[in-house]
Amino acid sequence: MVSLQGEHIYLRALEPEDLEFVYSIENDTSLWYLSDTQTPYSRFLIKQYLENAQQDIFEAKQLRLAICNTKNKTIGLIDVFDFDIKNKRAGIGILIQNEKNRNLGYGKEALSLLVNYCFQTLHLHQVYANISESNSASLKLFKGNGFEIIGLKKDWSFDGETYTNEYILQRIKD
Repeated sequence: MVSLQGEHIYLRALEPEDLEFVYSIENDTSLWYLSDTQTPYSRFLIKQYLENAQQDIFEAKQLRLAICNTKNKTIGLIDVFDFDIKNKRAGIGILIQNEKNRNLGYGKEALSLLVNYCFQTLHLHQVYANISESNSASLKLFKGNGFEIIGLKKDWSFDGETYTNEYILQRIKD
């Protein structure tokens, strides 16, 4: 079994106590462009989501984990989505909530742990990410973890005023 424990962070399943943390992320309108969210989420809906978070990835087709530092403080979330067991692939998304915790290596370590988990435990053949052309930090993070840009989706996202392009990045198991 692959460890979800790194040197500076660890990944863990979501708990009921994560309600306010998840609520604050899901309702931060400045982050909605990352996940194509268009409406706020109620605490009730997030509570229901957390109650169902114990669902197996093979059933739910997704997995969301909390990123925690060595002081057991939750600093972000990392997701496996569109889990496709037939084709042995899944998407990955990551968010470090507070800017002061970014560019410190936490995202790099979390991504590395999750990719290893996907390849070693879930036996996936490939993982991918969809990243806005303007999100240079995420592009650097994923490319630094062995992901390659395999395409550009032009005018992919609309923010109400302009269209933006989105890269698709892929990493195939060695």
